[in-house]
Amino acid sequence: MKKFAIRAMSISKSFGRLKALNNVDFELEQGEILCLAGENGCGKSMLIKVINGVYAPEQGAEFQFGEDEPITSISPAKAKSKGIHVIWQDLSLFPDLSVGENITYDEFIAHPFTLKKPEKALERATKTLHELGVDLNLNERLGNLSIAQRQLVAICRVLQADASIIFMDEPTASLTRIETDNLLSIIRRLSKKGISIVFVSHRLSEALDVCSRVMVLRDGKFVGVFSTKGMTQKKLSKLMTGQDIEEQQRNISKFGDIVLELKELSKDGQFEDISLALRSGEILGLTGLLGSGRTELSLAIYGMTKPDKGSMYIDGNELSFRNAGDAIKQGIAYVSEDRLNLGLHQTQSIVKNTGITTLAGLSSPSFYLNPRSIWQLCEYWIKCLKTKVSDPSLPVNSLSGGNQQRIVLAKWLATNPKILILDSPTVGVDVGAKSEIFKIIRDLADKGMAIILISDEANEIYTHTDRMCVMREGKIVHEVRPKDILEEELERMVNA
Repeated sequence: MKKFAIRAMSISKSFGRLKALNNVDFELEQGEILCLAGENGCGKSMLIKVINGVYAPEQGAEFQFGEDEPITSISPAKAKSKGIHVIWQDLSLFPDLSVGENITYDEFIAHPFTLKKPEKALERATKTLHELGVDLNLNERLGNLSIAQRQLVAICRVLQADASIIFMDEPTASLTRIETDNLLSIIRRLSKKGISIVFVSHRLSEALDVCSRVMVLRDGKFVGVFSTKGMTQKKLSKLMTGQDIEEQQRNISKFGDIVLELKELSKDGQFEDISLALRSGEILGLTGLLGSGRTELSLAIYGMTKPDKGSMYIDGNELSFRNAGDAIKQGIAYVSEDRLNLGLHQTQSIVKNTGITTLAGLSSPSFYLNPRSIWQLCEYWIKCLKTKVSDPSLPVNSLSGGNQQRIVLAKWLATNPKILILDSPTVGVDVGAKSEIFKIIRDLADKGMAIILISDEANEIYTHTDRMCVMREGKIVHEVRPKDILEEELERMVNA
């Protein structure tokens, strides 16, 4: 007989006229790895916050932990006492504290007297690390660690706090394939120990691989719970969106002139002897594992770093950029992988984020900004990119991941670039929004823009590019076209 870790029944939550959750039922078995799936804005985060006690549900809700008597409300303290912990996408760690201090932080808050004897807490932290098969120095400053290592610290912290139910929000969004496989292995290990995991991810292949069941929400409503056995990404995408999501390769056989050419471009320790040409209207895919040099190469093209040797040509003219400003003047735009920290000013308005790259052109002759021009620019790109915005004066962090990515695109498209570099443009974006973003990218290429698409997702590169370059240890080791190989072959090339 199956043992349930938690049941949350008849969960509803409204904010004014917005029905964030509408009579949702949630059940999690002991030791289960459950995928919580749905598009951005479907209610996933809201459901987690209700179960975690952050928001109180409307009347009629009921919670039950194991064989305990049902209760009608739950507080954050109550949730924690029942072993419920959430690892959000930003991890909520302290970069200036040590690994050990981050792992034991909750324990010190709950039991301040242990501050007098921190050795015991650190001993437990060491034991937790060993149980997970993780080798980290407890004295190392957290800020010096990679994202993958910080993810492990976050897991150790909740285990140190005796977690029995862990919600993981986009745990693999910023990880490479090897790092992801390692994390999924650890999640399976936790499951075997009886810890229940709720896995939230837009990477559907990973969710189907590691989870036994998937619960789908759509527009705040419960769609159903389905076994992952026999489930495909296409079926799951339709359950999430209510429509078929088709991914089609571009059918363009003729491109324009060469707009970007690299000849033996090198930077010590980052990339070596890179030679390639990019034509107008072409989408060039750049892929490889973390450390392969793909992002480092794009930053050199964009003028953020200076190559040690080699040449770069724009429209046949050899150029050397002193900084990114020079690159922008030559028609190069760069969309960073780190949308939250580098792509947008999260607390600033949508309209300010959209206009920030074109302030000089939007100024009056007396160098005063023209608010009306900035507003019109924002409204124009919101319409062009079909961005869902209720009020452009709201902060950009009020938008979903997919709509935030549209604003990042808008601010760079406003510069009218001839070359657009996109570094992992769909990180943290749901399947429906991904499809729409790739349609935007295809439309831009159809109009003559030259695009470099960087991703570690083989399916994205294979499906949405015209030519693919695989990088390893700073070198281009393969250059192929999707029509000449199978997607599985590309996967093997990347992971060789």
